[in-house]
Amino acid sequence: MKVLVLNGSPTVDGNTVALVNAFKEGAESKGHEVSVINVAHKKINGCMSCNYCHTQGNGRCVQQDDMQEIYPYLQEAEMIVFASPIYYFTMSAQLEAVIQRFYAINHPANAKYSALLLSSHSPDVYNGAVEQYKGMVAYMGIMDKGIITADASTNKTPAKLAEVKAWGASL
Repeated sequence: MKVLVLNGSPTVDGNTVALVNAFKEGAESKGHEVSVINVAHKKINGCMSCNYCHTQGNGRCVQQDDMQEIYPYLQEAEMIVFASPIYYFTMSAQLEAVIQRFYAINHPANAKYSALLLSSHSPDVYNGAVEQYKGMVAYMGIMDKGIITADASTNKTPAKLAEVKAWGASL
């Protein structure tokens, strides 16, 4: 299966990256093809609501930024994993910009599955991101394969990373 991980963490060796790497290792151990894109290091603007994509663009966004590199991955992926730190009750702004730009394609053509990886220092800040994710995947008709969170007590711990790796291998 082709898996696309959209990593919204601007921290190159942080807690979210540790979750992503454990997931990737587990999924690849079972033969899945995993592509990780760190969207936080891309130049991606938010949706301008110009509607070019639905009036003249035939699903192409008028903005010519780094999102153009991501659209082909989105269209090929059979599973999309959203990975983000929680700074203030939602996914990172960088990942939010990518999600908003899904508008041009409505939803990824081949995606059948999705998952969510979230990290934070506090255990009680995930509800906003989780509810957004659930609504989004329901709208797109994609099956949720799971949500994993890590907080200050579990970030980068061997037990949490083993859990995420095993989960990736269980796909």
